[in-house]
Formats: sequence, C-alpha cells, structure tokens
Amino acid sequence: MKATIFHNPACGTSRKTLAILQETTGVEVEVIEYLKTPPSRERLAGLYARASITPRQGLRVRGTNAEELGLLDADDDTILDAMAANPALIERPLVETSKGVRLCRPQDLVQEIL
Repeated sequence: MKATIFHNPACGTSRKTLAILQETTGVEVEVIEYLKTPPSRERLAGLYARASITPRQGLRVRGTNAEELGLLDADDDTILDAMAANPALIERPLVETSKGVRLCRPQDLVQEIL
C-alpha cells in the first residue's frame, strides 16, 4: 500500500503520524512537505472531498492569520484560494491511501485508512 502524507516536520502530530506510517509493515510512504511543495487548489479540494470534510474543517487557524484574513466566515472557494496562496493555512497532517483520506488530528485517525 502507498500512503502520501502532507507533512510539516515542525509539527508534533505530523511527526507522530509519519512514525505510524513508517512503522506499519507493507506501507510505502511518500512524504510531501507541503510548505515547500504545496498541493494545488484542485488537489486540496479533491483531498477534502475524499476525506468527507469541508475546506473550513481543513483550515489551520492556530498560529496563522486566518482570522485576520476573514477566513473563519468565508465560503469554501475563498478558503481554498487562500490555502493555495498560503499553504501555512492548511491543517496538517493530511494522509491519502487507496482506502481514503484523513486529516490525522489526532494521529491515530491514520489507522482508519491503513
């Protein structure tokens, strides 16, 4: 099985999720440091759709300027545009496998798609 993690190495939850993936037998892990290589707006929309969450649910508020940008009350298109322009607004870690996508907060949610 292949797993793709949209990862921020500075985030403890992201590091713990990556460790779970690396310790799971038979999982080939692709690590995308999304701050360096951000997903496109279209890819984000697709990931959120597969995870059955809205872009608002995937919005990182803590430690970002999301509130100042008016994103807390914005529509999904506006949020996706903002995330594409500023990947720090993407909550992490997102993990994708053939079984689905999860926003792994807490990190144990990754088990649902392994």
